[in-house]
Amino acid sequence: MLRNIKLHVEADYAAMSKKGAEIFAEAVRAKPSAAYGFATGSTPEGMYAELAKLRAAGTDFSQMTTFNLDEYYPIKADDPQSYYFYMKQRVFDPLGLTKTNLPNGEAPDPEAECEAYENKLANAGEFVMQILGIGNNGHIGFNEPADRFVCRANYVPLAPSTIEANARLFDNPSQVPRHALTVGIHSIMMAKRILLLVSGAGKADILAASLQGDITPSVPASILQLHPCVTVVADKAAAAKL
Repeated sequence: MLRNIKLHVEADYAAMSKKGAEIFAEAVRAKPSAAYGFATGSTPEGMYAELAKLRAAGTDFSQMTTFNLDEYYPIKADDPQSYYFYMKQRVFDPLGLTKTNLPNGEAPDPEAECEAYENKLANAGEFVMQILGIGNNGHIGFNEPADRFVCRANYVPLAPSTIEANARLFDNPSQVPRHALTVGIHSIMMAKRILLLVSGAGKADILAASLQGDITPSVPASILQLHPCVTVVADKAAAAKL
């Protein structure tokens, strides 16, 4: 049984991406000037490409304010592996977005940057939807498995499994940052709606544990069971164990 969760199972990654874009665009059309949360990673790339098609067809995304979940630390904004670079290439420029916010991977004091970002989130106004992916270990944002849920934006060491998963994106595994700045669980849960995108057989076990297992900080995404409005869009492979 899935509590408070609406599940869409799509045939494949392309269909999952299109469905996710339709759901997100519908929310933006209803509340064009509200705040929205974005995620990076390989899973939402297809959805972002579909959003660009919707913009070309007439959907206006330009009025919304955006907040990203996380950023590597330390990393320069113009580094091709930074999440700022990812967002500028795949989302900000294609959708015509200007009111954008990410944690600053070049901030001299990462703890102070987390506090400043937390204040931005608190003052954002109506936060309509947060896009999420899920890590192989159940992390959302860079909230890694732990012995407690961390509520506020925080400076975190990345789990070895996360570093290993991200190493494919770098020329050398030693280049993968060992830390990140991430929005906390509380800010994720404050969004009125959560849109969780999941693709591939490799995510089937962790998706089932997150949505149907115990609510525990050792599986951070399990906290989504307590959110009143979660929409999961998964392909058949990812949803196989639900």
